[in-house]
Amino acid sequence: VFSCSLLKAFKPNFHPSKHSLKSLSSMDSQANPFPSTFKVKSAAEDGENYIGTHSGTFHCDEALACGILKTLPEFSNYHILRTRNQSELEKCKVVADVGGVYDSKNLRFDHHQKTFDGTMSELGCVTRLSSAGLIYRHFGHTFLREVIKNRIPDDVIEKVIYRKIYLNFIEEVDGVDNGINPFEGPPKYAVTSALSSRVGNLNPAWNSKRTESEENENFIQAVCLATSELISSVEDLVNVWWPARELVENSMKGSKLIDPSGQILRLDHYCPWKQHLHDLEKEMGIFGRTKFVLYSSDGKEWRLQTVPLNNSGFENRVPLLKEWWGLRSEKLCEASGIQGCVFVHANGFIGGNETFEGAFEMAQLSIKQCNGLPKSVQK
Repeated sequence: VFSCSLLKAFKPNFHPSKHSLKSLSSMDSQANPFPSTFKVKSAAEDGENYIGTHSGTFHCDEALACGILKTLPEFSNYHILRTRNQSELEKCKVVADVGGVYDSKNLRFDHHQKTFDGTMSELGCVTRLSSAGLIYRHFGHTFLREVIKNRIPDDVIEKVIYRKIYLNFIEEVDGVDNGINPFEGPPKYAVTSALSSRVGNLNPAWNSKRTESEENENFIQAVCLATSELISSVEDLVNVWWPARELVENSMKGSKLIDPSGQILRLDHYCPWKQHLHDLEKEMGIFGRTKFVLYSSDGKEWRLQTVPLNNSGFENRVPLLKEWWGLRSEKLCEASGIQGCVFVHANGFIGGNETFEGAFEMAQLSIKQCNGLPKSVQK
């Protein structure tokens, strides 16, 4: 039995093809994300239950699929069987990423067959599913409830967290495994350190003397790495991201007490607000109203930040005045006519002032001058 342990950070010059799994497991590690240790085998043994997947080079999607399944009480005591032998796969209770069949009733979850075109259409997604997405589609709600354990309401898990985890974690794995670029045109830089790449790096080097046993041990590390990062993302949503919603919602309900137009929102301290702001505006029927969010920075200064057009882009609804971009302190105070200015970022999406009143005035002036420009110029 190989105990699953995860690295908090790789040591310098570490490469899994050059170091033994013994040295890997002895490094600083996180706790085992699974309720029990498990084996990865190449042939089934009588009296044992298995999750089946393919042998050979492994990828992030089946590592994550196996990890999600192993987290569930139903499969927590199952071992993993890596093979392409159909008669061996038939001995498995559930099979992911191999076998040429997608049949959820019989727990067969392959996506390689020519006839497969599944997407998470119920979430409005068009990315073709990998085995990770397939397993998440059928077991994701159960997985999330197992990890979260009643810390937030079930309806939030079903409607919010499930969607957020797919869009911000699982869909990337699906896209990478299916060779789908997340952008149009050539990339402007190489992306080599994302989860799929790091899982892939756990495969033995092509020119090393690999054995099935070593591949299987490496696959355990891949399962642990992928699953621990997924669980960490869930924990971040539950403990950090979701509690911020109440703060943003309360501020939005009182926004007209600060600014009669409701275009300037005040938070007493920073929290992750962008996604919540967009969601709450849609729910309240006021999407697009908020132009700036002001929040206290370490209790000494105030920040004013533009509201982006969408959650992940860099375009915003109203920028800070362009003539302020890149200025600081006295030069910014002179240019704006506002006391206490600290800075405005070179791209105009965030600025600072010593007081709330100063930050509020900077936001007001930016909105006023932007409203006086044609929409084509505002952009």
